[in-house]
Parts: sequence; structure tokens; C-alpha cells
Amino acid sequence: MAGRSLDRTRSELTEFLIHHRSKLTPADVGLPSTGRRRTPGLRREEVATLAGVGLTWYTWFEQGRDINVSESFVLKVSKALRLDDAECCHLFLLAHRRPPPVEAYQWQEIPPLVQRLMDDMPRPAYVMNLRWDVIAWNAAADALLGFSDREPGERNMMRLLFADPALRRRLPDWRQDASRLLAQFRCDLAAAPEDPAMQELIEALAKLSPDFRRWWEQPNHEAYRYGIGTLINADSVTQTYEHTTLLVDEHRHLRMVVYFTAD
Repeated sequence: MAGRSLDRTRSELTEFLIHHRSKLTPADVGLPSTGRRRTPGLRREEVATLAGVGLTWYTWFEQGRDINVSESFVLKVSKALRLDDAECCHLFLLAHRRPPPVEAYQWQEIPPLVQRLMDDMPRPAYVMNLRWDVIAWNAAADALLGFSDREPGERNMMRLLFADPALRRRLPDWRQDASRLLAQFRCDLAAAPEDPAMQELIEALAKLSPDFRRWWEQPNHEAYRYGIGTLINADSVTQTYEHTTLLVDEHRHLRMVVYFTAD
């Protein structure tokens, strides 16, 4: 039984790689198209070149031979085949390797239907990744927090809270909001504690904000929160909000934060 199960897994690995290789053209990956092709898609040698691995080793891998490949090898093949995060994780499982770290393979985009869903909402909504970068939003969220007026590197909720004086002046309960959002951010960090991008953000905020530095070194036990609780809007009206979060992509840790005006 174990042998048949292993053979089936190897067969699935072969089918998976051939399927995704056949979906790509040289033009899709920036390669010149040379001559007529017997079958659609990329050739094995093209995948090996894109991945930066040996042709023989990739051929044996695709054939499901009993070879020992590293996590780095599988990740390179995943990127060469333009796999999304779910497909990448599936390839790791087929190759009997531990899936890559949470942030190691992330695409900064959301499905078009998710954007349409937010655009149809009358209330503020935006999508964050694990690092709390805001990667998509609707018009109501833009009016509230001005994402489109900011450079991409500034569209990070931790950076906005602790390093944007203009936003801080619009938060009457800044201390409570900031401490609760920081408590939630610290929880999220546990999913990728060694990720370089996360550590870079933490180091930058420690330099920019004495409050962040002090609170980070002395963790509190505030209630957790994903959104800002009280905010002065463009009409100088103080508004209190409640929030809910919706899972957009489990593998990429993308969440939609939706704001509701509190009664």
C-alpha cells in the first residue's frame, strides 16, 4: 500500500509540473521563441534555465525519480513556473518538502473579484498582508486614510500609526488604538518571526518612534484590534468604528479589514 501511495504521489508530481509547464509560453517568461514546438508550453531546459538549476536534475525531478531535492530547489522551480502561493505549497507537499516560510513567496496583488467586492461596499475596507502593508482598498477607505496619496512604502498601518504626525492628530484615542493594533501586529509576527521584511519594519519603526520602541520592548496585554477605533474624518467629525476581518488568501495571510460606524 505504501509503495502504491508513493508511486501515485510521484505520478501526481509529474502531471502537476507538466501541466504548469504547458501553460506558459516563452513570451510569458521573457524568453525568445525559437522555431516550431511539438507541444505547447515551455521546454524542460527552459524551466531549468529560469529556475537556475541543472537540466538533468530538473528532468529527474519532473519524472518523479527518487532524488533528494532541497527546499530552495523546489522554490526556484515554483517561481520559474509562476505558481501562486496555493500551487507553490501543493508542489512542496508533492515533493515531500516542508512548505516555504509565510512571506518567502508572496505576490502583491489580490483577485479582481475581491477588489470588486470592496468597491461595492459603502463602508471603508482594505486588504493587508502579514506585514500590515495595505495592498488594496476601496474609495471609502481611501477617503478615510488617504492610501492613494501615499508612496507604496508608506502604505503600512504600523508606519501610519507610529510615524505619520498628520494621522496621529486625527486620532483622539491614539494611545489606545496604537497599543491595541500593536498587540495584534505582535501576534501576527509569530507566523514569520525571522522574516527579513518584518524585522526591517520593526527596526525602522523603533528608530522613527520612541513610543513604538518603548512599547515593543515592554509588551502590554491590551485587547487586540485590526482597525482604528476613533478617527476624525474629513468633515472634522469624530467617528467611532467597529471592525471585522475577512480571510482573502490563507496561504499569503491576506485579510480584509472592514470598518463599521459604531452606534
